[in-house]
Amino acid sequence: MDINKIYTILEKQFKSYPAPVVDLIEAQTKDPFKILVTTMLSARTKDQTTSEVAHRLFDTVNKPEDLNNYTLEELEKMIYPVGFFRNKARYLKKLPKVLKQEFYNKVPEEIDDLIKLPGVGRKTANLVRAIAFKKPAICVDVHVHRISNRLGYIHTNTPFETEMVLRKKLPKEYWININSYLVAFGQNHCTPLNPKCSTCTIYNECHRIGVKTKYNL
Repeated sequence: MDINKIYTILEKQFKSYPAPVVDLIEAQTKDPFKILVTTMLSARTKDQTTSEVAHRLFDTVNKPEDLNNYTLEELEKMIYPVGFFRNKARYLKKLPKVLKQEFYNKVPEEIDDLIKLPGVGRKTANLVRAIAFKKPAICVDVHVHRISNRLGYIHTNTPFETEMVLRKKLPKEYWININSYLVAFGQNHCTPLNPKCSTCTIYNECHRIGVKTKYNL
């Protein structure tokens, strides 16, 4: 399997897809705080919903301390209907205090620091580090985990395992963008069910592990 060829093809194809919401916010704002918040909102939520909610929130919330202007109930209403909006509202409510006390009101760049923030796990931390700060990080969401295994590039059972194996195997120069490319590819082409294998640009490089279609010969 030629991972360099796969990456180059996906990089080119990425330009023809709608940008994932976190990449879109990065392009529009260049603001680590807004990228962090958007990433937090995006978990278990469709990109269109996340985009609508994020833009509505950023009408009045432009820096961490702006979140202090709202009660928990008001934040819940502001970020509805993202998935788990009540939990996410609680995290947002706690965020200004932690950023102020621990990081002088700045979003940190390091994974070990980012996961100290309320509601931030490794997936969010890696994505913020890669997208907001252009630092090497591998964010493994459902698309990265699924497609990396479907390709046959790795063989793992959990997203955490996938991150650890990709850290060892994937060339480091690909880390920053691999999530964006695979998310866009997974949303638009290599879908969980009925992937479009017949028109796939990396068909000849893919082992199609677990895929059962008439094109999986």
